[in-house]
Amino acid sequence: MTPRFIIASLAAGACALAVSVSAQEVQPLAERTAQSDLPLEGARAAMHLDHVTLAITVDPENERISGEGRYRIAVSQDLDHLALDLDPRYAISGVAVGGTELEASAWRNPDGLLQIDLPDPVSAGDVVDLSVRYAGQPHVAANPPWDGGFVWSETPDGEPWIATAIQGEGCDTFWPCIDHSAHRIDTIDLLVTVPDGLVAAGNGGLVETTENEDDTTTYHWRARDPSNYGVTLQIGPYEVAQRDYASRFGNVIPLRFWHLPGNEEGAERLLDEMEDQIAFMEATFGPYPFADEKAGIAETPHLGMEHQTINAYGNQFKPEAYGHDWLLQHEFAHEWFANQLTHASINHMWLHEGITTWTQPLYLEWSRGEMLYDAEMWENRQRVWSRVPLVPPEGTLPDYNDRQAQWGDDIYFKGAWIMHSLRYLVGDDVLFPAITRLTYGTNDPQPGEIRPLNRTTEDFRAILEEMSGRDLAWFFDAYFYQAPLPRLESAYDGTDLLLEWQTPSDLPFEMPVEVEIDGERVTLPMTGGRGRLELESTSRHVLLDPANRVLRYDAAVEAYQNRNR
Repeated sequence: MTPRFIIASLAAGACALAVSVSAQEVQPLAERTAQSDLPLEGARAAMHLDHVTLAITVDPENERISGEGRYRIAVSQDLDHLALDLDPRYAISGVAVGGTELEASAWRNPDGLLQIDLPDPVSAGDVVDLSVRYAGQPHVAANPPWDGGFVWSETPDGEPWIATAIQGEGCDTFWPCIDHSAHRIDTIDLLVTVPDGLVAAGNGGLVETTENEDDTTTYHWRARDPSNYGVTLQIGPYEVAQRDYASRFGNVIPLRFWHLPGNEEGAERLLDEMEDQIAFMEATFGPYPFADEKAGIAETPHLGMEHQTINAYGNQFKPEAYGHDWLLQHEFAHEWFANQLTHASINHMWLHEGITTWTQPLYLEWSRGEMLYDAEMWENRQRVWSRVPLVPPEGTLPDYNDRQAQWGDDIYFKGAWIMHSLRYLVGDDVLFPAITRLTYGTNDPQPGEIRPLNRTTEDFRAILEEMSGRDLAWFFDAYFYQAPLPRLESAYDGTDLLLEWQTPSDLPFEMPVEVEIDGERVTLPMTGGRGRLELESTSRHVLLDPANRVLRYDAAVEAYQNRNR
């Protein structure tokens, strides 16, 4: 997802981008539908969606959709009913199991948990065919992509321009699904029917386009291993800029950009940038995960979102002082850190956003040099709040939009700074290979052999400890499971400089500290969280952590944040 700090700066530009928005009054979602990653319990925990065929007809004039989901479901426990998540605002017109239509009394969906009684119980290991037909007006996004849903808009020429942005709200806002990060579908066929003149850009590869007799066109897309919130609708009077990219791994990646008419030059420029970004990401982390399908972008009436193989882009092709489009780079990096490496639950969302945010200064370092890396990291540091733990306790569901807790900022900027500090602690030779293994499950990922993984923060710790040969419990506890940042206290004992780390953790914080004395640098190991350095005089000029490599409490940053709330 796009970082939230850019909301204010986009207020004026958004008006020129999308000249009208939905006529619907925004109604709140049902409590269950509004929250992704509710615990997998009961039938939802025992169901795996081997294949989904999702056929959706989009009616821009009435801002309605009608759909049918056809499912092949493998069950791992004995069940007498099935359960899917679906916004209860939709009217369900029919449900069938094994091709047999059920009576309306066999299903119910009062609160967003669609429960379907089976005609006959099924056993563990069975496969069930299910279809659900539904229709209605989808929830309208109040402030996409942060407060998401459907976006009904118009292009500057008055044509319908439609998008979904549902990361926080989940797939159940527009189709029946299992709305949990740990659940992925093996394959999906997405058939989107729109009025003639519109194009539906979708996930995966285009199978066929069918012109119907009722002045509509159906676009058939097929994708493997999609994340639930990564399944998307991107609809407009699109044209396509396209080329192929020869990867360093020997394969060819189709690049496709669905853009509004008149934006051909900007789309071609961004495809140039995407080629450079692929070169960086593949050299740094590993192969583009979905090269067998495409690397796709769709121009959208909202800012952006990392939909798998069809990222939403709404940054208006604006040039940047550092020479590339930050939004394009951010969302594209999510193909690695969100779509390939997916958090096992929303509690570990920093894995998506923090690592992706860190790729931005890394890319600047790679393309423009060290100064831009440092400048970007300093900008990020000013947005680290650390009021709540970065990884909330299991059983709690954090609120991305809670302005008091600011967890929604910390998953980006604190997450990026933790990666920056890890780089200092374990070194590039450990950290980057560890990220590769975390992302792909192997040290040597190859195109054609890659499948997405669900990961936790503890998975990352285990890999780092194995590859570094260090116990890193103290680091992970202080940064991920405690809210306050570590504080570095200093004092003098005669001419000796005494340093001590203070954290709420029960484990000593043993982060080494670099100290600069009159221009010369030494590193204190801080065993047990303490260190002593002999000085010739207390009048010497001393800098602690002169390269700003360690994420720690900073009174000046806190004062700045308090003044600029």
